[in-house]
Amino acid sequence: MKAKLGMSPIAWWNDDLPELSDDVSLEECLRQSRGAGFTGMEQGRRFPSNPEEMLPILRAADVTLCGGWFSGTLVNEELTANKDRIAPMIELFKAVNAPCIVYGEVGRSIQGDRSKPLATKPRLADDEMKAYARRVTEFGEWCAEQGMPLSYHHHMAAVVETEPELDAFMRSSGEGIPLLLDAGHLAFAGGDVLRAIDHHHARINHVHVKDIRKSVVDGLDRSRQSFLDAVALGAFTVPGDGSLDFGAIVLRLADHGYEGWFVVEAEQDPRKAPPQKMAEIGHAELIRVMTAAGYTVETEGFPKG
Repeated sequence: MKAKLGMSPIAWWNDDLPELSDDVSLEECLRQSRGAGFTGMEQGRRFPSNPEEMLPILRAADVTLCGGWFSGTLVNEELTANKDRIAPMIELFKAVNAPCIVYGEVGRSIQGDRSKPLATKPRLADDEMKAYARRVTEFGEWCAEQGMPLSYHHHMAAVVETEPELDAFMRSSGEGIPLLLDAGHLAFAGGDVLRAIDHHHARINHVHVKDIRKSVVDGLDRSRQSFLDAVALGAFTVPGDGSLDFGAIVLRLADHGYEGWFVVEAEQDPRKAPPQKMAEIGHAELIRVMTAAGYTVETEGFPKG
């Protein structure tokens, strides 16, 4: 089985908490990640928005674009508005041969609002969840018809956060909307990562290998503290530096035949957790557990020729 290892630039630049950002260029971010062994990078705010500029940067860094976040609003906005906003991103991602666009629901979400405690996250009634899942499926099918598949990101402080919410969303949605499994977000929400893999492996097309510091997560006062408070306190980290058993997680994905990208997405304070050092720790741990699970990790970055 083959796998590829990528990173998210959120370890270097945090869009929601600018104070948790390292003042490095895109080129330096890519150099540090590639130097640690990663062959892909998800899109971040310092990436150019056209392929004529992006491709030479990726080629020079010897990395590929392995995904990127789209802020979806299908829970409270029409399909047309989302189609209009994602259309340029689809064309860019096709031009640079990215594997998928990560759909993150921000409608009604409190993930970017530090004044809103975790306990006040939005919740959908059963009929609302069913209607939302059908709408996201239709959107995913349309994006695939344009030539770019989506990957649905369950997320803390959003309408699909907990394992029961993920299960409900998956029951009412269809194959037209594949799943991004994020180990850290699911564990933070109190879910069972291995059980979620068993239940939803057939739809998983992208994986975020985000770790958590359980002591930080367990110590949160969710009636007072927000998602961004948790990030600032160090709730997330890279595999090998946190509390999750990625040996078991990766093996379970291997047991179900998952092949594709494993992306380290771990937002932290770069002054306390230097991104290059964290990248090296995460890469070493992933190589260890993926080798044990029988994966061959691809080492080619930007395609030659």
